[in-house]
Parts: sequence; C-alpha cells; structure tokens
Amino acid sequence: MYQLVDGALDRGAIEAAVTTPEHGAVLVFVGVTRDHFEGRRVVRLSYEAWDEGAITEMRRIGSEIEQRWPGARVAMAHRIGDVPPGEASVVIAVGTAHRAACYEASRYGIEQLKARVPIWKKELYEDGASWKENLPS
Repeated sequence: MYQLVDGALDRGAIEAAVTTPEHGAVLVFVGVTRDHFEGRRVVRLSYEAWDEGAITEMRRIGSEIEQRWPGARVAMAHRIGDVPPGEASVVIAVGTAHRAACYEASRYGIEQLKARVPIWKKELYEDGASWKENLPS
C-alpha cells in the first residue's frame, strides 16, 4: 500500500496492510504536525506532491526494504493538502519477523521518504508562511 491522501490517514488500514501471522513485529511510525516551529505558532502545514513520482519513489523504497530485510512488508501513506496541528502527515508501517529488523526498516523508510519522495511542505504561521525542505533527521 503506497498512497497520497487528501484527508485523514487511516492508520488502522495502513497497519493491517503489513500485519501477517509470520511477523512477530509490526511498527507504525506516525509523523504529526507540530503547533510550533522556532518560536512561531504553526496554524497548519500544506503539502503538495508530484503524484506519480511520489508513488513510484515510495514503491522503490518499499522494494529496497523488502530486499534488505527479507520477508518485510511495507505500507506508506502521505497526506497532501492542509494538515492542522495534531493530525498525521505521514504514516509508515513495517512488519518483520523480529523487532530489531522492524526498527531498522522503519527508520530506513521514513529517512528515505523524507530525502527522496517529491513532496513539498509549506508551513503556515499566524504571521506568515515558509516553504520547508524535506530532509532526513
């Protein structure tokens, strides 16, 4: 499951896409809009994406995870449009046989998504706005 969604993300469906009887570990990473950035109050984030390119790159990242951690399953969904504070912007779920691989694969997934997927974020503040580059942590 690789999605761009204009509206709330369904965490349960994303998790269900990677949950299988052979997996002893399932992790769900949820990136949530903060209400502040560098002392400024964030009113909302606004995301834009190159739809086809974003889905293609998410699939590539998923394939890399499945090759690097055999047996892993991956699902990624990113929200587009406006996202108010407290709501999810991105959900990545990973299922693997064991927890160590699951943590590694999940971290790889979000870092690669932030670095490679063509999604752009604009932070809207009470006193203005600013485009932000998606960078790995």
